[in-house]
Amino acid sequence: MRAFESENLILSQLADPELLDLERILEPLLLPRDFELVHLGTPVSHYYFLENGIASMVATSPEGRKAEIGVLGRDGMSPPALTMHREQFSFDVMMQVGGHGRRVEAGALECFLADRPAVRRLLSRFLHTFFVQVANTALSNAVHKIDVRLAKWILMCHDRLEGEEIEITHEYMATMLGVRRSSVTDALHVLEGQHLIYSTRGVVIIRNRASLEAFAADAYNVPGISGRDWPQTRRRPLVMYN
Repeated sequence: MRAFESENLILSQLADPELLDLERILEPLLLPRDFELVHLGTPVSHYYFLENGIASMVATSPEGRKAEIGVLGRDGMSPPALTMHREQFSFDVMMQVGGHGRRVEAGALECFLADRPAVRRLLSRFLHTFFVQVANTALSNAVHKIDVRLAKWILMCHDRLEGEEIEITHEYMATMLGVRRSSVTDALHVLEGQHLIYSTRGVVIIRNRASLEAFAADAYNVPGISGRDWPQTRRRPLVMYN
């Protein structure tokens, strides 16, 4: 029997002895919206394995403007780094949709990984997949309209959550996409007009997943972004790293 069952896809792939050893240094905790996993310019003190909820990696300009550059959920580890040498982290990572998970102190994880190359390779594959996502997000920001980018972003959140509802405000979406709130409102109206989603105060509800994917097209349907080619995990696909 396994040490514990986890919704996190990295933890779920560990062999029983590895999972049992890691369980001893993992701390379960709630992760409410706006909880900071790591702050810009500070060292990484803990690594988080989300089991529900969504974290955003956010870049900040010298003038203080912010934009999301990556989405993290139960598919990986937050923050997406493996330095563990107390260097300052270059981005904010915070919960944009509240949830829960487990965390481990950075030094304890470093010791755990020291003689476990298979686990380190698993984390390295996750990091590669995550930075493919970051690169595709940068491309999408340059070549796609806001309504397409929003559709892609909603799909990526949907992949990492249970149910059809995403609790998120227009203001938060504007910050994550690096656009004005009015632009998000206009884009939501486009998606609602095509009956792809329903948007109300603080909540976006998926109405037609397949049509939303078709609308997002090549912004979403690329390796490292799309769930279409990922093996099934419960209701929806999420990327696996083995």
